Amino acid sequence: MIIAVKASLLAGGMLTICALSAQELYIFTEPASNMPAHSISAKATGKFVKNKLSDRTEQRYSPEIMLGLNKRWMVHGAFSLSDMYSDKLRLESGRIYAKYRFYSDDEVHRHLRMAAFGEASQSRNNLKYDELSLEGDQSGLQGGLIVTQLLNKLAVSSSLSYVYVTSKRPVINPENYVYQGYNYSLSAGYLVLPFEYRNFRQTNLNVYAEVLGQRSSDKSRYFIDFAPGLQLIFNSNLKLNMGYRFQLAGDLYRMAGSGFLISLERTFLNAL
Repeated sequence: MIIAVKASLLAGGMLTICALSAQELYIFTEPASNMPAHSISAKATGKFVKNKLSDRTEQRYSPEIMLGLNKRWMVHGAFSLSDMYSDKLRLESGRIYAKYRFYSDDEVHRHLRMAAFGEASQSRNNLKYDELSLEGDQSGLQGGLIVTQLLNKLAVSSSLSYVYVTSKRPVINPENYVYQGYNYSLSAGYLVLPFEYRNFRQTNLNVYAEVLGQRSSDKSRYFIDFAPGLQLIFNSNLKLNMGYRFQLAGDLYRMAGSGFLISLERTFLNAL
């Protein structure tokens, strides 16, 4: 009897997660919502860009572990391997990320949530480009706020953060480089399939459109990117993301103005 009740609760919980918040599992950004409490997720991400200078396609792979400590706190730990700053694939960086959801107004099929986050990265790469990135390119710190609104099948989210690069400054012309700035984003996700939820084994199809921007505060340089994407969720716990990001405007000196991203993520509920 107890086992049956637990199984029903688990199935109901998975269905609720899938039905209410699938469309806010953005590809390029984090929502204000957290992953399910007491759960663990394992994620592998591949990023592919064509370097403007070398005219070769370069790659970065980022294995990541995410922990849902409780309904308010979640943490990530990741490292990256890349050939973007070398002639062969090598261990490149490590980073940690933490998010605290401090506000939630939940109703049936809708909610408004707010969260604060912080991130730290350590990279072996030297400063080479203007773009501030803690995904492996540079060592640095980032902190910011996220607001996410879910309305039935549509989820809209916005974020604003401050980034400071702690990488060693170049010996030659250090004043020419960007060291700090602001990231901002506006993301929308829409649940296309299924039309009606019957059980948690149904495959979800979500479509996304994200606007990603950055403005340096020490050099007054900027970029604005657009990033469409598709997402498939299988059995409520296996997620496949595919996205393409390209620049709309900007004058920041960047490695590439566009790139592809693909990731696979598996969630283990109640693993903690």
